[in-house]
Amino acid sequence: MYLVTMLGNLLIILAISSDSHLYTPMYFFLSNLSIADIGFISTTVPKVIFNIQSHSSVTSYAGCLIQLSFFYFFGYLDSSLLTVMAYDRFVAICYPLHYSVIMNPHRCSLLLLVSFLISLLDALLHCLMISQLSFCTNMEIPHFFCDPPQLLNLACNDTSTNKILAYCIGAIFGGIPISGIIFSYYKIVSSILKISSSRGKYKAFSTCGSHLSVVSLFYGTSLGMYFVSVVSHFSRKAAGTSVVYAVITPMLNPFIYSLRNRDIKRALQRLLKRTA
Repeated sequence: MYLVTMLGNLLIILAISSDSHLYTPMYFFLSNLSIADIGFISTTVPKVIFNIQSHSSVTSYAGCLIQLSFFYFFGYLDSSLLTVMAYDRFVAICYPLHYSVIMNPHRCSLLLLVSFLISLLDALLHCLMISQLSFCTNMEIPHFFCDPPQLLNLACNDTSTNKILAYCIGAIFGGIPISGIIFSYYKIVSSILKISSSRGKYKAFSTCGSHLSVVSLFYGTSLGMYFVSVVSHFSRKAAGTSVVYAVITPMLNPFIYSLRNRDIKRALQRLLKRTA
């Protein structure tokens, strides 16, 4: 799965960078989403593979904090980029004549920088929260990576405040991107419904199909993981949901975009012909 994810996302990046027709804001953000997906899956899977090969599942405290920081950084970067891509589709459909002016290279770079900084802040907050915990002795985490809800359950000191803080951070940092995506698609649907021809409606909506599929997969699994950690202390169930969120989602993203997007298909075909 890890190799398939790496290969799929690298092909998307190479296809976009090698085709001048894809030098547009949407594909600029898509290539960065692929980079974020590579980073996201690389924070957990290589460590699991190493543990299996070495027959050891020991993770140091510092290593756990580093893994947690990168996991939340790339995870929120994914979320931020999906929100920015929804905004891009909103501008393209609702303001087509002003699209090139609004989504100019400077603004695209600024949106990417803001996404990067917010993701960094989210990772820092989670890292600081976990660093305040104290553990009595060597602990076994019933998970395949250092997950904050599991660490909160294993801590020796009172974690009620930390749990409230964790869920507040999740609600704020998760709620803002979701609200942005919902608002963007509300405006998109309103604009599409005003189009008289059914062909025009289909053409406008088809440009959002891949993005909607990825958004549904990403937020469906992330919300599932969030609510399972809130309402259930059954670690196997939480671990299973996390596998889908941390491994399956980054693997499926490039396939969704390559199968549903004609421009990406053509770019991949041209890229494969050059290398053949």
